[in-house]
Amino acid sequence: MVSILIRKFNGYYAARPVFTTMVTNAVLGGIADTVAQTLTAFQRRQRQRELDPEAGNSKDDFMSMEIQEVNKKVPWPTEFLSARPPPFDFERLVRFMSYGFIMAPLQHRWFGFLHRTFPMEGGKATTSALRRVAFDQLLFAPCGLAAFFTFMTVTEGGGKRAVVRKFQDVYVPALKANYMVWPLVQVLNFRVIPIQFQIPFVSTIGIAWTAYLSLTNSAEDETIGTASP
Repeated sequence: MVSILIRKFNGYYAARPVFTTMVTNAVLGGIADTVAQTLTAFQRRQRQRELDPEAGNSKDDFMSMEIQEVNKKVPWPTEFLSARPPPFDFERLVRFMSYGFIMAPLQHRWFGFLHRTFPMEGGKATTSALRRVAFDQLLFAPCGLAAFFTFMTVTEGGGKRAVVRKFQDVYVPALKANYMVWPLVQVLNFRVIPIQFQIPFVSTIGIAWTAYLSLTNSAEDETIGTASP
């Protein structure tokens, strides 16, 4: 099955590389947000158990123990602890899929630029890979993260003030988290993965990362909502 998928992807990529990358990014972004929304529902249920002992013993629930680790990183406002898990947000899913779809052409050009500027030939593969990672993390990563929070805030109906608030509250922590995860991933990506698979590889690994961003973005929205008059 994997071999068939790879052949199919190679065929589509050879014919229409940018569009194939756009569709792939959109699908993986949708998977990531689905994971994030599922985690959100488990977070709410776990909070309910903590407030209502009759709802069940959360200490015996393995999934609840896992979700507690997420709660420590992305805490929910106390005003929402007793609320029921929210219904699945299809509009939010569309926003994440749209973001991946829109960003794919820019990613495609950027990875092509790195491929041409730092060729992996002449016995300098490791050095070139490290240079690609340095350029990617110092230039593209901060801009990409800024684009993500701006896009999400604006498409959610927020204005300039909401964008500024989002940057003040979550941008720097998210950027720090980025530097803890992505440099090692990108070294492997640039050193080992063929160029046609580099963006899908990043998007696949990025399912967990995008889920983290989704949780961060939605948790901050909840906080803003409780603080608003």
